[in-house]
Amino acid sequence: MVSKRRFSYRWRLFVPIVAMMWLIIAVVMVFQYKREVSYRTTTIHKQLALINSRILDAYEHGVDLDPFMRFLEHYFDNSMFDEVVVNVYDKTGALLYSIDSTNGESPQEDMSRASTMREFRDAEEHGVGTAARVSGNSMFYFTARKSNDGNIYVHTAMPLTVSISDSLKADDLTFWSIVVLLVIGVTVIAYMTTSYLSRNIKMLNEFAKNANNDNVKFDESKFPHNELGDISREIVRLYRERGEAMKKSEREHAIALHAVEEKTRVKRQLTNNINHELKTPVGVIRGYLETVLSSDDMDDATRTYFLQRAQDNVGRLCNLLNDVSAMTRLEDGSGNIPMTEVNFHDLVFTVDNDMTAAGELKNMTFSFDLPLDCIVRGNSTLLVGAVSNLIKNAVHHSHGTAITLNLLVESDKYYTFSFRDNGRGVGEEHIPHLFERFYRIDAGRSRKAGGTGLGLPIVKNTIEAMGGTISVHNNTEGGLEFMFTLQKWTGK
Repeated sequence: MVSKRRFSYRWRLFVPIVAMMWLIIAVVMVFQYKREVSYRTTTIHKQLALINSRILDAYEHGVDLDPFMRFLEHYFDNSMFDEVVVNVYDKTGALLYSIDSTNGESPQEDMSRASTMREFRDAEEHGVGTAARVSGNSMFYFTARKSNDGNIYVHTAMPLTVSISDSLKADDLTFWSIVVLLVIGVTVIAYMTTSYLSRNIKMLNEFAKNANNDNVKFDESKFPHNELGDISREIVRLYRERGEAMKKSEREHAIALHAVEEKTRVKRQLTNNINHELKTPVGVIRGYLETVLSSDDMDDATRTYFLQRAQDNVGRLCNLLNDVSAMTRLEDGSGNIPMTEVNFHDLVFTVDNDMTAAGELKNMTFSFDLPLDCIVRGNSTLLVGAVSNLIKNAVHHSHGTAITLNLLVESDKYYTFSFRDNGRGVGEEHIPHLFERFYRIDAGRSRKAGGTGLGLPIVKNTIEAMGGTISVHNNTEGGLEFMFTLQKWTGK
């Protein structure tokens, strides 16, 4: 497909402007030229009328016209009016005096014929008349004037000689020089003006091409400081804001999509883990019950042992379901958990007493150092579960002898706590995974200890649901140390 050549915006603006300005110059110069010619023609008529006036003035003052006419004839020698023709008639039409420098080529009209001419008619009506016409083979300018007493008429004729013709013309060199200078001047001005005006369009076109190629590295400060430049800068600004908004939207969409995919993956993993975790206690329970039911000759001690083991796995199954329920509640309804004023000192004191009485600390000791007025913003039920899970995790897996919970730092908004044991800790490669669901350092040993693999994830979700943070690391003196923050109660 052959593309049509298209003039640039600059030339499409320049050509009509220059054409219009040239047309204006042409009209003005033609008008001025004609005006100048008319002015010079009028000047000639006035000069001829002046000759008539002087003759009539001499007549009215009683001056002998014959010598006066001879004087005028010599007066105009070698001048532009060298070939002037002057005739003086009386009222009867008789020729009284005459000046003829045309060697007989001047028009010789008698009074009866001359009276039909325009200049005579005007002279008869208004006292003076002028005309210009061809007489014979030459062009003449005529004037006629009647004396005040009406006794004589003065008729003056001037042939269109070379000198008269030159005087009627405008100064060609000056005239055309002015025309050329005006044309050059307006062309240069139009060129510079359209160049300035089209610069903005050219830059916008360049920006559009760059934007089409996803290249928005464009310096909008180059736009001229006028209304069109302001509009162009606004277009560039809106385009960039739109691009940034689209990128932001794409990033947010990618993040949201990733979050959905991650949530789906986590749920799928949780479902798989739950299925896996449920199979073990359910399988054990089923095995023990089938054995008891199929063995009629089983002694009472063995039957009791099998039923006890089945009961233990039922308890483990219940704990697993409870933990899954807690995890689901924390993840799906963390924004709807009611927050109240909780005395953390009293809560930890109660947990310590309950677990000691139930014998859950086994051979370990638990101590805490918290201020009596340690008031936090939280949910007491969930906080009890979190502290209990930390203690149970240390009892079952640390292989230490002591557990401590202390207040480390108090700021305007938060309390920072340290929960640690003096056990053997874990390998550094396991630290990043301790808060993952069903993660076990030693799967066999953990199942033997009776854990569900959800204790620490529940702790993490509980702390974060209450606006805090939690981290874990191996203590330099041995054992694990959990550091977590809780918000202070501010009455809201």
